Amino acid sequence: MFLPIAVLSYILFGSVAIISSFITGNGDFAHRLGRIWSRVLFSAAGARLTVSGLENIPRGRPVVFASNHASQFDIPALYLALNVQFRFLVKKELFRIPLFGTAMLKAGYIPIDRSGGRAAVLSIRKAAEKIRSGTSVVVFPEGTRSVDGRLGPFKPGGMQLAIQAGCPIVPVAISGSYKVLPKGSLKVRPGSIKVAVGRSMDPGGTRDEMIKKVWSAILDMLDSDNRPIF
Repeated sequence: MFLPIAVLSYILFGSVAIISSFITGNGDFAHRLGRIWSRVLFSAAGARLTVSGLENIPRGRPVVFASNHASQFDIPALYLALNVQFRFLVKKELFRIPLFGTAMLKAGYIPIDRSGGRAAVLSIRKAAEKIRSGTSVVVFPEGTRSVDGRLGPFKPGGMQLAIQAGCPIVPVAISGSYKVLPKGSLKVRPGSIKVAVGRSMDPGGTRDEMIKKVWSAILDMLDSDNRPIF
């Protein structure tokens, strides 16, 4: 039953979110719809969510949430866990979709060029400007979902973005989502997902130093099943 519920709820909530983005010109209402949609998914999957560390989120200023990424369930988990407005970075190709792309722009989602070179540098610069204007974002520094659920190496773009934006980086560790929905699978398994929010870090030092600090902070908060095998 999970798959038809997921598809129908995505169509329903997605359509309303697109319409609301055009009406309001921002994504606040769409974000709240995302939280409702996430509750529907968790209920349909028989998944449970526990959250810790919300007191570590700075208030009244934009932040970059840096999270590990092991499952498609990470997105609804973050919608439910983080009790603040935020936006996701989205690959620029999705913004070319008629209507949908325009709605994402109005909702505040931020396009990122992942092709490398000057275009990628410019997209990070524009994203940093958006964050400085007051938009908190979630980045997945691994760049893609983990193939085995374990924390992988970070790509530099997420940390470079935080450094250019000059805003705090908040490490977030998601444990258990891979067991609920592994990469490459459509079979959802009931289970428990834990989201742990770490202490914020000022983006000081070099990009490589920040990568090491944030990677280690996330590693320390993960359950053993999500830790890399050295």
